[in-house]
Amino acid sequence: AQRSAVTPLIICAKGIENSTLNLMNDVVAQILPDAPLAALSGPSFAAEVARGLPTAVTLAADDAQIGAALVRALGTAEFRPYLSDDMIGVEVCGAMKNVIAIACGIAEGRGYGDSARAALMTRGLAEITRLAIAMGGQPQTMLGLAGVGDLALTCNSRQSRNFTLGYQLGQGDRLDDIFAGSRSVFEGAHTVHAAAQLAAREQVEMPICAAVSAILEGQEGVADAIAELLSRPFVREEE
Repeated sequence: AQRSAVTPLIICAKGIENSTLNLMNDVVAQILPDAPLAALSGPSFAAEVARGLPTAVTLAADDAQIGAALVRALGTAEFRPYLSDDMIGVEVCGAMKNVIAIACGIAEGRGYGDSARAALMTRGLAEITRLAIAMGGQPQTMLGLAGVGDLALTCNSRQSRNFTLGYQLGQGDRLDDIFAGSRSVFEGAHTVHAAAQLAAREQVEMPICAAVSAILEGQEGVADAIAELLSRPFVREEE
Protein backbone atom coordinates (compact mmCIF):
# COMPACT_ATOMS: atom_id res chain seq x y z
CA ALA A 1 0.00 0.00 0.00
CA GLN A 2 2.83 2.36 0.84
CA ARG A 3 4.52 1.80 -2.51
CA SER A 4 1.37 2.39 -4.56
CA ALA A 5 0.81 5.68 -2.75
CA VAL A 6 4.07 7.15 -4.04
CA THR A 7 4.42 5.43 -7.42
CA PRO A 8 3.70 7.90 -10.24
CA LEU A 9 0.81 6.98 -12.51
CA ILE A 10 0.87 8.02 -16.17
CA ILE A 11 -2.57 8.59 -17.70
CA CYS A 12 -2.74 7.58 -21.36
CA ALA A 13 -6.54 7.56 -21.65
CA LYS A 14 -8.10 10.50 -23.47
CA GLY A 15 -11.59 11.66 -22.72
CA ILE A 16 -14.07 13.36 -20.41
CA GLU A 17 -16.22 11.59 -17.83
CA ASN A 18 -19.78 12.14 -19.04
CA SER A 19 -21.44 12.08 -15.63
CA THR A 20 -19.14 14.65 -14.00
CA LEU A 21 -17.38 16.41 -16.93
CA ASN A 22 -14.11 15.61 -15.18
CA LEU A 23 -10.87 15.17 -17.08
CA MET A 24 -9.03 11.89 -16.65
CA ASN A 25 -6.58 13.21 -14.06
CA ASP A 26 -9.51 14.29 -11.87
CA VAL A 27 -11.14 10.87 -12.25
CA VAL A 28 -7.95 9.04 -11.29
CA ALA A 29 -7.23 11.44 -8.42
CA GLN A 30 -10.57 10.55 -6.83
CA ILE A 31 -9.61 6.86 -6.84
CA LEU A 32 -5.90 7.26 -6.01
CA PRO A 33 -5.70 10.60 -4.19
CA ASP A 34 -2.08 10.14 -3.08
CA ALA A 35 -0.60 9.01 -6.40
CA PRO A 36 1.52 11.54 -8.32
CA LEU A 37 -0.09 11.88 -11.75
CA ALA A 38 1.18 12.59 -15.23
CA ALA A 39 -0.56 12.66 -18.61
CA LEU A 40 0.98 11.34 -21.83
CA SER A 41 -0.44 12.63 -25.10
CA GLY A 42 0.61 13.61 -28.58
CA PRO A 43 0.78 12.44 -32.20
CA SER A 44 1.32 8.72 -31.80
CA PHE A 45 -0.28 5.62 -33.26
CA ALA A 46 0.33 2.63 -30.99
CA ALA A 47 1.30 0.36 -33.88
CA GLU A 48 4.04 2.77 -34.98
CA VAL A 49 5.36 3.16 -31.44
CA ALA A 50 5.44 -0.63 -31.10
CA ARG A 51 7.48 -0.87 -34.31
CA GLY A 52 10.04 1.55 -32.91
CA LEU A 53 9.30 4.32 -35.41
CA PRO A 54 10.34 7.85 -34.34
CA THR A 55 7.64 9.43 -32.19
CA ALA A 56 7.47 12.60 -30.08
CA VAL A 57 4.84 13.22 -27.40
CA THR A 58 4.07 15.50 -24.47
CA LEU A 59 4.30 14.32 -20.87
CA ALA A 60 2.54 16.69 -18.49
CA ALA A 61 3.01 16.55 -14.73
CA ASP A 62 2.14 18.96 -11.93
CA ASP A 63 5.35 17.97 -10.12
CA ALA A 64 8.28 19.05 -12.29
CA GLN A 65 10.75 16.74 -10.55
CA ILE A 66 8.56 13.69 -11.06
CA GLY A 67 7.85 14.74 -14.63
CA ALA A 68 11.55 15.04 -15.42
CA ALA A 69 12.21 11.60 -13.92
CA LEU A 70 9.44 10.07 -16.03
CA VAL A 71 10.79 11.69 -19.20
CA ARG A 72 14.22 10.21 -18.50
CA ALA A 73 12.71 6.79 -17.78
CA LEU A 74 10.53 6.68 -20.89
CA GLY A 75 12.69 8.49 -23.40
CA THR A 76 14.66 6.63 -26.06
CA ALA A 77 16.19 7.57 -29.38
CA GLU A 78 12.89 6.64 -31.06
CA PHE A 79 10.40 7.73 -28.38
CA ARG A 80 10.89 11.33 -27.28
CA PRO A 81 8.65 12.77 -24.54
CA TYR A 82 8.73 16.54 -24.01
CA LEU A 83 7.93 17.82 -20.51
CA SER A 84 5.00 20.12 -19.73
CA ASP A 85 3.34 21.34 -16.54
CA ASP A 86 -0.03 21.90 -18.22
CA MET A 87 -2.07 18.83 -17.28
CA ILE A 88 -5.36 20.56 -18.08
CA GLY A 89 -4.32 21.78 -21.52
CA VAL A 90 -2.83 18.44 -22.51
CA GLU A 91 -5.92 16.51 -21.42
CA VAL A 92 -8.38 18.90 -23.06
CA CYS A 93 -6.44 18.62 -26.32
CA GLY A 94 -6.32 14.84 -26.09
CA ALA A 95 -10.07 14.57 -25.63
CA MET A 96 -11.27 17.27 -28.01
CA LYS A 97 -9.09 16.43 -31.01
CA ASN A 98 -11.11 13.24 -31.41
CA VAL A 99 -14.28 15.28 -31.95
CA ILE A 100 -12.59 17.45 -34.57
CA ALA A 101 -11.24 14.31 -36.24
CA ILE A 102 -14.81 13.07 -36.69
CA ALA A 103 -15.69 16.38 -38.36
CA CYS A 104 -12.69 16.08 -40.69
CA GLY A 105 -13.63 12.52 -41.53
CA ILE A 106 -17.15 13.63 -42.41
CA ALA A 107 -15.74 16.28 -44.75
CA GLU A 108 -13.51 13.66 -46.38
CA GLY A 109 -16.41 11.26 -46.75
CA ARG A 110 -18.48 13.98 -48.41
CA GLY A 111 -15.66 14.67 -50.86
CA TYR A 112 -15.12 18.26 -49.74
CA GLY A 113 -11.38 18.19 -50.37
CA ASP A 114 -8.19 19.10 -48.56
CA SER A 115 -9.04 22.80 -48.17
CA ALA A 116 -12.18 22.05 -46.18
CA ARG A 117 -10.33 19.62 -43.95
CA ALA A 118 -7.59 22.17 -43.28
CA ALA A 119 -10.23 24.76 -42.40
CA LEU A 120 -11.93 22.37 -39.99
CA MET A 121 -8.61 21.55 -38.32
CA THR A 122 -7.72 25.21 -37.91
CA ARG A 123 -11.09 26.35 -36.65
CA GLY A 124 -11.29 23.21 -34.55
CA LEU A 125 -7.99 24.10 -32.91
CA ALA A 126 -9.44 27.52 -32.12
CA GLU A 127 -12.40 25.84 -30.39
CA ILE A 128 -10.11 23.55 -28.40
CA THR A 129 -7.95 26.52 -27.41
CA ARG A 130 -10.92 28.54 -26.16
CA LEU A 131 -12.15 25.65 -24.04
CA ALA A 132 -8.73 24.75 -22.66
CA ILE A 133 -7.99 28.34 -21.63
CA ALA A 134 -11.42 28.69 -20.02
CA MET A 135 -10.66 25.57 -17.95
CA GLY A 136 -7.22 26.82 -16.89
CA GLY A 137 -4.98 25.46 -19.65
CA GLN A 138 -2.04 27.29 -21.17
CA PRO A 139 -2.31 28.71 -24.73
CA GLN A 140 1.15 27.49 -25.76
CA THR A 141 0.10 23.88 -25.16
CA MET A 142 -2.27 24.10 -28.13
CA LEU A 143 0.67 24.79 -30.44
CA GLY A 144 2.68 21.82 -29.18
CA LEU A 145 2.67 18.08 -29.70
CA ALA A 146 -0.42 17.47 -27.57
CA GLY A 147 -2.30 20.19 -29.45
CA VAL A 148 -1.70 20.87 -33.12
CA GLY A 149 0.58 17.82 -33.40
CA ASP A 150 -2.01 15.29 -32.28
CA LEU A 151 -4.75 17.13 -34.15
CA ALA A 152 -2.80 17.01 -37.43
CA LEU A 153 -2.23 13.27 -37.09
CA THR A 154 -5.74 12.34 -36.05
CA CYS A 155 -7.47 14.48 -38.67
CA ASN A 156 -5.46 13.25 -41.65
CA SER A 157 -5.13 9.49 -41.34
CA ARG A 158 -7.36 6.48 -41.89
CA GLN A 159 -5.44 4.89 -39.02
CA SER A 160 -7.44 7.23 -36.80
CA ARG A 161 -10.59 5.50 -35.57
CA ASN A 162 -12.40 8.80 -35.11
CA PHE A 163 -11.50 10.05 -38.59
CA THR A 164 -12.74 6.73 -39.98
CA LEU A 165 -16.01 7.06 -38.07
CA GLY A 166 -16.54 10.50 -39.57
CA TYR A 167 -15.63 9.27 -43.03
CA GLN A 168 -18.24 6.53 -42.86
CA LEU A 169 -20.85 9.02 -41.65
CA GLY A 170 -19.93 11.32 -44.53
CA GLN A 171 -20.39 8.40 -46.90
CA GLY A 172 -23.94 8.00 -45.64
CA ASP A 173 -23.53 5.04 -43.29
CA ARG A 174 -25.78 4.88 -40.23
CA LEU A 175 -24.13 5.30 -36.83
CA ASP A 176 -25.62 2.09 -35.43
CA ASP A 177 -24.35 0.12 -38.41
CA ILE A 178 -20.86 1.58 -38.03
CA PHE A 179 -20.74 0.61 -34.36
CA ALA A 180 -22.13 -2.86 -35.05
CA GLY A 181 -19.59 -3.51 -37.79
CA SER A 182 -16.50 -2.46 -35.87
CA ARG A 183 -14.62 -3.70 -32.84
CA SER A 184 -12.92 -0.32 -32.44
CA VAL A 185 -13.65 2.21 -29.70
CA PHE A 186 -14.54 5.59 -31.19
CA GLU A 187 -13.47 7.87 -28.34
CA GLY A 188 -14.82 11.02 -29.92
CA ALA A 189 -18.34 9.60 -30.07
CA HIS A 190 -18.29 9.22 -26.29
CA THR A 191 -16.61 12.60 -25.72
CA VAL A 192 -18.78 14.82 -27.87
CA HIS A 193 -21.79 15.04 -25.52
CA ALA A 194 -19.56 15.98 -22.59
CA ALA A 195 -17.74 18.47 -24.83
CA ALA A 196 -21.00 20.22 -25.63
CA GLN A 197 -21.85 20.38 -21.92
CA LEU A 198 -18.41 21.74 -21.08
CA ALA A 199 -18.75 24.41 -23.75
CA ALA A 200 -22.06 25.49 -22.22
CA ARG A 201 -20.66 25.45 -18.69
CA GLU A 202 -17.62 27.51 -19.63
CA GLN A 203 -19.66 29.75 -21.97
CA VAL A 204 -17.38 28.95 -24.89
CA GLU A 205 -18.63 28.86 -28.47
CA MET A 206 -17.73 25.58 -30.19
CA PRO A 207 -19.83 25.31 -33.37
CA ILE A 208 -17.90 22.42 -34.95
CA CYS A 209 -18.24 20.34 -31.80
CA ALA A 210 -21.91 21.28 -31.60
CA ALA A 211 -22.44 20.11 -35.18
CA VAL A 212 -20.74 16.76 -34.53
CA SER A 213 -22.80 16.36 -31.36
CA ALA A 214 -26.03 17.03 -33.25
CA ILE A 215 -25.11 14.43 -35.89
CA LEU A 216 -24.08 11.71 -33.44
CA GLU A 217 -27.10 12.24 -31.20
CA GLY A 218 -29.48 12.08 -34.15
CA GLN A 219 -30.67 15.67 -33.79
CA GLU A 220 -29.55 16.62 -37.31
CA GLY A 221 -28.50 14.85 -40.46
CA VAL A 222 -25.01 15.33 -41.86
CA ALA A 223 -26.16 17.62 -44.68
CA ASP A 224 -28.23 19.85 -42.37
CA ALA A 225 -25.44 20.16 -39.79
CA ILE A 226 -22.96 21.15 -42.49
CA ALA A 227 -25.39 23.67 -43.98
CA GLU A 228 -25.86 25.22 -40.54
CA LEU A 229 -22.10 25.54 -40.06
CA LEU A 230 -21.67 27.15 -43.46
CA SER A 231 -24.47 29.65 -42.83
CA ARG A 232 -22.91 31.09 -39.68
CA PRO A 233 -22.20 34.86 -39.70
CA PHE A 234 -18.81 36.05 -40.93
CA VAL A 235 -16.63 37.14 -38.00
CA ARG A 236 -13.05 38.14 -37.25
CA GLU A 237 -10.70 35.15 -37.31
CA GLU A 238 -9.81 35.44 -33.63
CA GLU A 239 -13.47 35.13 -32.62
